[in-house]
Amino acid sequence: MTAETSQTLDRGLRVLKLLADTDHGLTVTELSHRLGVNRTVVYRLLATLEQHTLVRRDLGGRARVGLGVLRLGRQVHPLVREAALPALRSLAEDIGATAHLTLVDGSDALAVAVVEPTWTDYHVAYRAGFRHPLDRGAAGRAILAARSQPPGDPGYTLTHGELEAGASGAAAPLLGVTGVEGSVGVVMLADAVPERVGPRVMDAAREVAEALR
Repeated sequence: MTAETSQTLDRGLRVLKLLADTDHGLTVTELSHRLGVNRTVVYRLLATLEQHTLVRRDLGGRARVGLGVLRLGRQVHPLVREAALPALRSLAEDIGATAHLTLVDGSDALAVAVVEPTWTDYHVAYRAGFRHPLDRGAAGRAILAARSQPPGDPGYTLTHGELEAGASGAAAPLLGVTGVEGSVGVVMLADAVPERVGPRVMDAAREVAEALR
């Protein structure tokens, strides 16, 4: 550190870098050890970063990078959508259902990219910007499932009627994308999701994750 630099800002940026390098977040104690400062300092840093949505803390108290980091670069969301669109288009056309990329935003699931199939007579209308609680709908539940299971492949999640009456959903989490929590899924007007949809959604989630790395 030199006289021209800010120690507090330096520590805040180091927090962001540490969180960006982990898929599962860090506790206050873990950050304290890695930064070499006491827990009170870490609490203050996290509180400030949370106010700017640069950091979020889950129900277990683990800190993670927040979507405010994405908002700092105005072109980041368009780039994320652009990277995901080929896999989403292929998924929507293959399954004949609306495909979406969903990211965590605080305690909500936020749809950031949506592709509707071109050949079906009808499909579920779903728009980018739609948000819902993480514990409702396949997109959010898939993300929560990835959090609660050991590192690996948590599979896919199926739901019915949780966000819209008569609609079923399937989603699989994004894995191995540093600093990003999200899922790829489809939503369809059906009483049950066909058997082949789950594995196909997992394939699409892997494709999107590769595009975002």
